[in-house]
Amino acid sequence: MNNYLEANKDRMLEELFTLLRIPSVSADPAFSEHVFATAEFVKEQLIKAGADKVEVCQTAGFPIVYGEKIIDPSKPTVLCYGHYDVQPADPIDLWDSPPFEPVIKDGKIYARGSADDKGQMYMQVKAFEMMMQNNSLPCNVKFMIEGEEEVGSTNLEIFVKANKERLKSDAVLICDTSMIANDCPSITTGLRGLSYLEVEVTGPNRDLHSGVYGGAVANPINILCDMISSLHDENRRITIPGFYDKVDEVSAAEREAMAKAPFSIDDYKAHLDINDVLGEEGYSTIERVSIRPTLDVNGIWGGYIGQGAKTVLPSKAYAKISMRLVPNQSHEEITALFEAHFKKIAPASVKVKVTPHHGGEPAVTPTDSKAYKAAEKAMEVTFGKTPIPLRTGGSIPIVTMFERELNTKSVLMGFGLDSDAIHSPNEHYGVFNYFKGIETIPQFFHYFSIL
Repeated sequence: MNNYLEANKDRMLEELFTLLRIPSVSADPAFSEHVFATAEFVKEQLIKAGADKVEVCQTAGFPIVYGEKIIDPSKPTVLCYGHYDVQPADPIDLWDSPPFEPVIKDGKIYARGSADDKGQMYMQVKAFEMMMQNNSLPCNVKFMIEGEEEVGSTNLEIFVKANKERLKSDAVLICDTSMIANDCPSITTGLRGLSYLEVEVTGPNRDLHSGVYGGAVANPINILCDMISSLHDENRRITIPGFYDKVDEVSAAEREAMAKAPFSIDDYKAHLDINDVLGEEGYSTIERVSIRPTLDVNGIWGGYIGQGAKTVLPSKAYAKISMRLVPNQSHEEITALFEAHFKKIAPASVKVKVTPHHGGEPAVTPTDSKAYKAAEKAMEVTFGKTPIPLRTGGSIPIVTMFERELNTKSVLMGFGLDSDAIHSPNEHYGVFNYFKGIETIPQFFHYFSIL
């Protein structure tokens, strides 16, 4: 099988480049036609790889690409999930190369979506192609690749509920996570949930002259900054009443096990070009980004931000705020707690509006499932090491939904690295990681079929 991979590496890389050149930004309506075009590209590649019944399934938003290869109904079935939409590339001026013109530098593919999730999703397609070409597909496979993951998978649950029989499977394989290092493989066993909101603070009914009105009328930007600052205490704990009530406290034994994972705080700081880390008191950096909930401002704006000076006291100020959640926290409950608290702390001089955007539940996947054991064996073969089970800080809300609606466990076997700069300028994905994923996924299928 590896002979086929070696003989086709250049083509597989060029196909990925073609996929990366399509700016499938789901959050911005200006890119809608490109998102639809990407769905068609994925459909064609699945057909070429050998899938049957490949279909671009329309939704109320962007389509879901479905395909399957049923070799024997009596054999196990793996459902491969991924997404073809990407984050906005902004700010464009911080990219070293154009975000939708992929280039390889220092063994890494630089492009928006290279790691999240086009590069990892496409590994599944190419691994399937390799198994088909070598007549070595050991079990049935289904593909469900969506175009709305970056905006909350708005229509995926509707699709899943309407297609339970078609999506029936024994495991869900998701390649949309990272591992510790190229020489230290890991499998994600926990993901944080998400509550995402936008807040609007309104002062006067129009922008005012700051010399005439400053000091007498509330400045919404000043007020918003004060309100945001109050959401953490001196120990960086979130001050929203009831926020921690249902937080799953990880045992001392598990925290000890987490501490054994290779991690250098000095390398971490050097990579980010920071002098020190900051987070909740009493927890390590690894714990802060995996087993603890957080609250962060993702964007803030208002007033005059153009060239030169304009002495304005703005009418409105805005911010986008996300909260990462841990097991037992409900994104709906946390959203409600945030809204009530944020409105309560607003002074009478302003009006506050809170608009929820999207959310998702945290997830913990079992390490004793057949799917996990198959992923563990697969990585042992291709990396020569047993992967470390690890909780991570990102969110993939559909994991809990798959379990609830399909009664199917997921395995999170990703090949990215934390240093891949996903969602940031200069996102990249290692050439090594791309091909290592294509090499490993067939091993997962092999072991899943025999365990």
